[in-house]
Amino acid sequence: MAEELPGSVLFACSFNAVRSVMAAAIMRHYHGTKVYVESCGLRAGDLDGFAVAVMEEIGLDISTYKSKTFDELEDGFFDLIITLSPEAQHRAVEMTRTMACDVEFWNTFDATIVEGSREVRLEAYRQVRDQIKKRILERFPVSPAPKV
Repeated sequence: MAEELPGSVLFACSFNAVRSVMAAAIMRHYHGTKVYVESCGLRAGDLDGFAVAVMEEIGLDISTYKSKTFDELEDGFFDLIITLSPEAQHRAVEMTRTMACDVEFWNTFDATIVEGSREVRLEAYRQVRDQIKKRILERFPVSPAPKV
């Protein structure tokens, strides 16, 4: 419920080009007016075209997103860091030495390793998108609209 939402959430992965970008866009879609949401990676990567395509399928546009690293974050404090890759988990745990925040590890498949036809690859990205969406809605349920 809204009272259980953190004030700020950082989604982090390896390259900030697929998983963390998807997660941030989905979280903003459901809770962006109540929670400050950001994403980053250990390294900055080029935004992945397959990620853009599967997010467009659910009506979310990430095409203008600019990848950033942990060091490039404008805000250095978050209530919760959700990591989507083991590498990012290690970095987030290091951050807790200087920042009082919670860290959660959501081990998420890396769709960029899938080879095959365009459709095979898109299906892998869809699975990642849907897994992230499910986790976000389980962890941060959407409150029903108030009855008037």
